[in-house]
Amino acid sequence: MGLTKLEKVLANELDELKASGRAKGKEFIITKVKKPEGDKGPRYFLKGFGDKEFIRMNSNSYLGLSLLDEMIEVEEKTAREFGVGPGAVRFISGTFEPHRALEKRLARFHNREDGMIFSAAYSAMVAVLVSLITKETIVLSDELNHNCIINGIRLARPKDKKIYKHLDMDDFEAKIKECIGKADRLIVVTDGVFSMRGDYAPLDKMSEIIKRYDDKFPENIILAVDDSHGVGAFGETGRGTEEYTHADGVDILVGTLGKAFGVNGGYVVSSETVINYLKETAITYIYSNPLTPAEAATALKAIDILDSERGRQLLKRLRGLAKRFRDGVTRLGYETIQSDHPIVPLLIRDTQKTADLVNYLIDNGILATGLNYPVVPKGDETIRFQINADHTPYDIDYTLDVLRKYKEERG
Repeated sequence: MGLTKLEKVLANELDELKASGRAKGKEFIITKVKKPEGDKGPRYFLKGFGDKEFIRMNSNSYLGLSLLDEMIEVEEKTAREFGVGPGAVRFISGTFEPHRALEKRLARFHNREDGMIFSAAYSAMVAVLVSLITKETIVLSDELNHNCIINGIRLARPKDKKIYKHLDMDDFEAKIKECIGKADRLIVVTDGVFSMRGDYAPLDKMSEIIKRYDDKFPENIILAVDDSHGVGAFGETGRGTEEYTHADGVDILVGTLGKAFGVNGGYVVSSETVINYLKETAITYIYSNPLTPAEAATALKAIDILDSERGRQLLKRLRGLAKRFRDGVTRLGYETIQSDHPIVPLLIRDTQKTADLVNYLIDNGILATGLNYPVVPKGDETIRFQINADHTPYDIDYTLDVLRKYKEERG
């Protein structure tokens, strides 16, 4: 017994990751947060960096809700009422009133019959795929889908899996035709917004294509969408890629509470029958604790903020800041992907250059995330910037100025 031989193998693999520039390295530890002041947005302090302030350009909190006093007050009040943890899984007395209130509110927000919450959106997506994929199911998936979709399909072991070229609707339709007569059920699964790139699935076109062939499958073609980066950040009222593309035909929608809503957890909304079935079969729901009652209540508050005139103004501000940044990096000559989403990627296309620019940004008080293989395909090495509504024009312009100086100094 012992770990000596295993540790040697693991250490060699770690050395290979570091040598190739693919190691993520030690995680930064945030020690303190300073709320927005004057013309500056929030500033973050990191362990080992003393009093140096950082602009966080890699946060998923697109609406900037997590630092709002009213959100914090709701969480504190609910924690005092129900405690800081659920104490059990849902079917063993772990369901609290805020859980069901949130599920019903999410269903109304997305115009669905019912919803269910999970500890994370990753768990929610895995649950959907493992529960609904049978031995007579074929799955059709975009080649750049998120890791949760990839692993959900692996766990589910469908009859067959087909991958279509990223956002290529001709290839998508051709793959559907290939499946006719070969499966009872076809599940189409895609990200709404692709988290590494900020581009999005044309859900309107996908729905139209699906409708043409739905009657060719005894148990339908089901369209399942993980819109974790879309909901709360995309669309006129923040209802995500479905709203942005004016799609009609998304059968199962997965979202997160841990990005634009600024809290934690994930969810699924669909028909009442689908939700009831998932509650009886979804392994990551049945055997995992839910988010805390306090988190559920705070997420409910976040939805109320988003689903109001105030929320629409936050979305308008977010769109304006994202456009300011995207237009700025384009003028500076950086390669990016055009989109209305607040994810703005800089395609560096080289592992070492990506690491060099990330370190330059850190030296200048900016946190941004470098994405290398295997998180992104080889040749797509990227630095992902994520604009939040609590950024300011000063923050955007300061970051652009740092990127300008880098280009002048290092090319």
